Amino acid sequence: MKKYEYTLVDVFTTESFGGNQLAVFEDAEGLTTKMMQVLANELNLSETAFVFSASEPHKTKKVRIFTPKLELPMAGHPTIGTATVLAAKGIVATEEGRNEWVFEEGVGDIPLTVHKEKDVIKKTEMEQPLAEFGEKFLDAEVVAQLLSLHTDDIDTTLPIQTVSTGVPFLFIPICSLEAMEKIRFRTDIWKEHFSANLERQHIFTFTTETVEKTSHVHSRMFAPAMGIAEDPATGGASGPLGAYLIEYGVIPSTEEGVYHIRGEQGFEMGRRSYIDIIIQKTQNTIQQIKVGGPAIIIGSGQIYLHDEV
Repeated sequence: MKKYEYTLVDVFTTESFGGNQLAVFEDAEGLTTKMMQVLANELNLSETAFVFSASEPHKTKKVRIFTPKLELPMAGHPTIGTATVLAAKGIVATEEGRNEWVFEEGVGDIPLTVHKEKDVIKKTEMEQPLAEFGEKFLDAEVVAQLLSLHTDDIDTTLPIQTVSTGVPFLFIPICSLEAMEKIRFRTDIWKEHFSANLERQHIFTFTTETVEKTSHVHSRMFAPAMGIAEDPATGGASGPLGAYLIEYGVIPSTEEGVYHIRGEQGFEMGRRSYIDIIIQKTQNTIQQIKVGGPAIIIGSGQIYLHDEV
């Protein structure tokens, strides 16, 4: 019998039971891919992260991320939550101020900055791969049916389009908060029109009407292919969301070329989440995408493996 310990953390929040839940197996050496998938399904959180030794001395850790159904090449809240756990528990040493780390993930190396103030891990920022813009989906009526909305609720001044910084999401602009609250995701429409296309399996809806005055965008995300009915905070979609908002002029340009965008998500689920997006743009080209926020440890547990999985 083998025992594996994990830590529970809420990400993109400073309040217990807000943000997005995550389990972090801090020492996953010996676990196979099949075993990790079984454990992620057993815990049934949006994602579960498994930490391994890095392949090179100058890198911090290798992290593999699983939803209940599949492994992801990169994800935001697991990356930030894992860094918080490793720093807060002293598994990776930190100093006061900025700590520069590198995680190995499926998309490659992910640079991180862990911010420590007065012995507290205040926030973590991760750099994401540059955004790739994919196909546009032209049938607003089908999208409205998918979300149980009227076509008038879809903001047709902006495109329905796939954008990815490692994991593709189909971005759907919605006219109002009222319409966002009315969304009821229809898996029958999703199966018919979206499930077979890897570029538009994961659905990300947003509006520029927000609940909080400090926010710029209000979002909801649905990912049946991942085994996630709805996600309270999606860091892996927030980087491409920022790129989309800048590409189509939703966020006004700045003289410095640095954009600070705050996204809010999870409100309809009772798990308020706040995601900071930082975009660096030079000469009409996005040069860097970062996503960040705080996380808090809320618990821990143990898993006993009695048999080989």
